[in-house]
Amino acid sequence: MTFIEILLIAIALAMDAFTVAMAVGLHLSCNGSISRRQYFRLGFHFGFFQFLMPILGWLAGTTVRHYIESFDHWIAFVLLSYIGVKMIREAGKSEDYATQDPTKGMSLIILSIATSIDALAMGLSMALLGVGIIYPSVIIGIVALVFTIVGLSIGRRIGLKWRGGIAWVGGIILIGIGLKILAEHLLAW
Repeated sequence: MTFIEILLIAIALAMDAFTVAMAVGLHLSCNGSISRRQYFRLGFHFGFFQFLMPILGWLAGTTVRHYIESFDHWIAFVLLSYIGVKMIREAGKSEDYATQDPTKGMSLIILSIATSIDALAMGLSMALLGVGIIYPSVIIGIVALVFTIVGLSIGRRIGLKWRGGIAWVGGIILIGIGLKILAEHLLAW
């Protein structure tokens, strides 16, 4: 695989991370600015999981593929919807709603897994093609990190501009991404 092919795959895989990062930026901006620590945590975790999942998929090869393919889209849908509903509920509680930080704890892990399930499937595909995985995984991880930081910045700017009235949009975006992943897999059958 050429660098351009790997870069295009990395960009395609990073789009979910980018959109989720925008939703998190909207969520966090409702209480003001986003700290450098939050940028680092989200960018690092999304980048790391996007780096790690293709390797795990590649290692699993064809032995686990049939088990994962049948329900990976459901896992992504459930995880993203869970966090999305949680964000919408918090938005309805009060003006100062962003009490739960999605860049910490289980929310961060759930979002990291949900945005990188496609990377796991891509790793399985690369194993079938006999392609090495470390170099592509590094590129995929770096692209995901950059897209996450950009998405978080865009979400923060939009959220600061329309502060109170847009608090629930982040949750709806996450549920929408989950539905998109589910529809892509169900309609492909």
